[in-house]
Amino acid sequence: MSRPFILGLTGSIGMGKSAVAAMLTRLGVPVFDADAEVRRLQGPGGASLSAIESAFPGTTGPDGVDRPKLGAAVFGDPEALKRLEAIMHPAVAGARRGFLEAAGDAPLIVYDIPLLYERGGAAGVDAVAVVSASAEQQRARVLARPAMTPEKFTQILSLQVPDAEKRVRADFVIDTSCSLAETEAQVAALVVELVAKTAESLRNRS
Repeated sequence: MSRPFILGLTGSIGMGKSAVAAMLTRLGVPVFDADAEVRRLQGPGGASLSAIESAFPGTTGPDGVDRPKLGAAVFGDPEALKRLEAIMHPAVAGARRGFLEAAGDAPLIVYDIPLLYERGGAAGVDAVAVVSASAEQQRARVLARPAMTPEKFTQILSLQVPDAEKRVRADFVIDTSCSLAETEAQVAALVVELVAKTAESLRNRS
């Protein structure tokens, strides 16, 4: 039994990855949103709450994870961040396996993973598309977010593979420096290319 072509979608903070993922969804491509899965696991009744509370007492409640408290517990502390990742990564991986089983009939699926390169996730996909924009646009977008500061932005960037390196390593680059319509055209063309590639691969096997 064949499986879908798996495209890894990634990009540094503020590059427009979420917008591209939404475009893919509108085109009918199944998208696994790793961040959304984390929010579900950490939300009210989430499966990861007890483990998080055990590791970081006082950071959860009836509404799930108290994000400011958990953020304060791990921000700038690499060891604390590793403890949190050890809880979340296996849980997200399990959800991703379930997604793959459910979407197995699609010719193309997408794993939307912000830290794809940073966590070695590129080995689990068939190709990687990096969403990118200019450093000036990235900075303006990120600093426009509520509660974001230049110091926090710098800290986040320090945990991510530099955009220039991501672009070099990527199989495809989606440029969001342009208009939304131009970005959508890039995304649509990529979907057509990958679906055709999958169809050709299936024909060659038959």
